[in-house]
Amino acid sequence: MCGIIGICNGEQAAARVQEALPLLHNRGKDACNVLSLNSTSALGHTLHAVVGHVPQPLQKEGILVANCEIYNWKELQQKYKFAARNDAELLLSFLDQFGVEKIEELDGVFALAYWKNGFLTLARDILGEKPLWYAFENGSFAFASEKKVLLALGYTVIQELNPRTLLFFDEQKKIMTEKRRDFFSFFPEHAAPYEVLREKTQTLLHEAIQKRLPGQKFGLLFSGGVDSTYVAKYLKDHGQDFTCYTAVLDTEKAAPDLVAAEQAAQELGLQLRVRKITLNEIPGYLKKIVPLLEDSNVVKVGVALPFYLACEMAKEDGCKVVFSGLGSEEIFAGYERHTHAQNINQECLSGLRKLYERDLYRDDVVTMGHSLELRLPFLDRRLMDFALKIPGEYKLRDGKTKFILRDIARASGIPESIAFRKKKAAQYGSRMDYALGKLAKQAGFSSKSAYLRTFYPSPNLHLGVLFSSGKDSTYAAYIMQRQNYELSCLITLKSRNPDSFMFHTPALNMAPLQAEAMGLPLILQETAGEKEKELEDLRKALQRAKEEFKIEGIVTGALFSTYQRDRIEQLCDELGLKVFSPLWHKPQEKELQELLLNGFEIIFTAIAAEGLDASWLQRPLHEEDILHLIALSEKYGLNPAGEGGETESLVLDCPLFKKKIEIVKAHQVMDSPCSGRLVVAEARLVEKTVPRAIVPQRETNLTALEKETEPISA
Repeated sequence: MCGIIGICNGEQAAARVQEALPLLHNRGKDACNVLSLNSTSALGHTLHAVVGHVPQPLQKEGILVANCEIYNWKELQQKYKFAARNDAELLLSFLDQFGVEKIEELDGVFALAYWKNGFLTLARDILGEKPLWYAFENGSFAFASEKKVLLALGYTVIQELNPRTLLFFDEQKKIMTEKRRDFFSFFPEHAAPYEVLREKTQTLLHEAIQKRLPGQKFGLLFSGGVDSTYVAKYLKDHGQDFTCYTAVLDTEKAAPDLVAAEQAAQELGLQLRVRKITLNEIPGYLKKIVPLLEDSNVVKVGVALPFYLACEMAKEDGCKVVFSGLGSEEIFAGYERHTHAQNINQECLSGLRKLYERDLYRDDVVTMGHSLELRLPFLDRRLMDFALKIPGEYKLRDGKTKFILRDIARASGIPESIAFRKKKAAQYGSRMDYALGKLAKQAGFSSKSAYLRTFYPSPNLHLGVLFSSGKDSTYAAYIMQRQNYELSCLITLKSRNPDSFMFHTPALNMAPLQAEAMGLPLILQETAGEKEKELEDLRKALQRAKEEFKIEGIVTGALFSTYQRDRIEQLCDELGLKVFSPLWHKPQEKELQELLLNGFEIIFTAIAAEGLDASWLQRPLHEEDILHLIALSEKYGLNPAGEGGETESLVLDCPLFKKKIEIVKAHQVMDSPCSGRLVVAEARLVEKTVPRAIVPQRETNLTALEKETEPISA
């Protein structure tokens, strides 16, 4: 891995690039260079040499700075008769000849900036393993491997380049344009017998590991789970010189990952180094890690802690490369959410779209913070493309996740107790999440998020809320705010079709009042509500939110509707927006209970299910109502939280509201004894009489929310 940086159309560009390069020092200590393109533009590069020592920027017809590992560069060199010393030189020749038209031929990971004849092109590998951020302000365009570099250069509106987007900047016209790239597909599913698919999967996995071998001693981040253990066994069977690294909290009872790692190392004869850290040592590491991540998200920090410590050991041992098993959960269905999915591979694809925000930048900056290059064989392009079409029944079987991978591991000689070890997320297996909770409590904070914000006070991201006026979208927004994300605006689609496939329709006239209660601007976009066409109206609203309020992502209240969530995700991916659905697959009864514990005042504005009647309209929801809804669910099969359209809700008050809503005039319109709606004719904002205090149950609940393995982008 390397560091890249550049400024186009900026005053003193070369001097500013030279000044900022030290911020990328850990990304490459083998060389450091700046090249002036003209009086207002310059490129910079720091080199981490693994395949040859060839300093950048590179210049032929065009000029290139790249952070890349192109695994098929020798094959491409032979195919196109190039004369390159390493993959970066091959990449320059490739771009000189084809531009980005054939970029999908590249097998590897990369972030690149290519300048030719006054045009700058930015591109990343399709998942985003190599990071790239950019800013375009007042005609000046800049990019860098890390966000903090652009902040140091004085840019304020900084975005991460979506990996499925190619970005072009015309230096003369000062115009930025984009082009979309195709992503993976999960259909058609493979029709071959299981044994054939298992053999092909194993072959592709072995090829993915083999092509990433660095030819020198390296490390493996090791938890003792099936992912890292399978990689370790392959490496040992093929005579590789490597060490496994495990880091855990030092507790009286050994952390689960330590027990598993030591067992696997003993069974397979692996070289294992262990670092045990005490609770008192962790704050000192948080001062380094949280600013390095530029993110105070609890899950990210909890995973980064053992990762950082393991990398520390690898650096001490002189490694320049480390392997990780990241990605296995997504391609082979290893998370709890996969077990509830309507379509397992569709859920896998959704997770891969979000990987660059959720995991990849975190892991990149942690490894590069130790001048280590990270290699991820489970995220090999050919392997992913194949795995996404393996029938879901071969991924989830007999209550076991990742069945096909576990079966391959067992057949290769890994003991069944290891091959079928139940997944434990890194922050729990290492007990780092427990440590964060303990430290937060000792410091007097009500949540881990609040504690971590002391190490990085800036918001994680600026988000727009896809807002319906109901409980789900409001609660999702509240969760994200509690996790240190800034809510920048509300986005409401007002559909003229009461049976819209995508958008909530009852009580939308209350959205402006709720926005006022929250002190947030509201984007209200009308739509005819025609199936699929309404997405174009959503696109307009999101584009406006991005331009006016500089949002970097959106929050949705999606619970179980794959139809709704997937269309929103695809649209946001096209717009370069990240998507957060913190309620995804949350048990409906649990959501209702959490709403009350967190001080939400909710009424139903519509009912449509047997067992409900007019008495449910307008009255505030209480604990006994939840019990009644659960009973009705058992009797009639309705969804307690109204996910099937049985109820529609309106939030009158919650911790996000500075004032509460009081309904002045309303009347009911009943279509049948169990179907009807509440029409709110007049409402107003009133002062809250008693400030809402954080009660012990609420604190416990927030802690539980933060314990979700994927709370920010499920």
